[in-house]
Amino acid sequence: MVAVVNDAEVITYSDLLWQLALQPNVPIDTPRQADLKRALELLIDQRLVVQEADKLPHVHATEEEISKAETDLIKLFPSQAEFQRRLERVGLTAEHLREIIHERIDMEKYLDFRFRSFTVVTPQEVEAYYKDVYVPRHRRTRPGVVVPELKAVYDAIQSELVERKIESDTDDFLEEARAAAQITVLDESLGDGVQKPEGAGGAGRGPVPPARGARPRTR
Repeated sequence: MVAVVNDAEVITYSDLLWQLALQPNVPIDTPRQADLKRALELLIDQRLVVQEADKLPHVHATEEEISKAETDLIKLFPSQAEFQRRLERVGLTAEHLREIIHERIDMEKYLDFRFRSFTVVTPQEVEAYYKDVYVPRHRRTRPGVVVPELKAVYDAIQSELVERKIESDTDDFLEEARAAAQITVLDESLGDGVQKPEGAGGAGRGPVPPARGARPRTR
């Protein structure tokens, strides 16, 4: 175990390796400490989102969505053989892979429900972005090329602004969730940049009480 989230979610070293194995060009034979730390922070955020999602009825990933996501993931690697080699190297089984993908899709569905459904970009915001950002950027990066009219790029700008708002709202949500969470990091080498429980003194110092109802997550 390397961390416990809210006395309910256990993160293991295997979880970290599995995350790294699913990222192209990230070494797994001799994992870099910085990569392990990023994987831990990502997993903590995922656990917090899933805990929030479990409080509400939500639509789970379908078999079709899981299969498509797995196919898309494999395409990120040089070959399917290389993808399988990485999975085997870290002991990530096909069953565990599907669980990881399932959880990722459920998390995305929850975030879409919580933020995308209520994100609104007004015409005034699109026009302001076009005038203040799009036009100057186009002239700077493509000198001599005629700037497209607003109506020609309206939809693209609107989509960009929606994604920016969702990203900002998600960051705020995760920041608040981390501030309210009990996150115990058991490995001192992975503790930097990750919240510690009040009064803990430092990650991994002294025994940690068993988590109530805790079970290792294999996703």
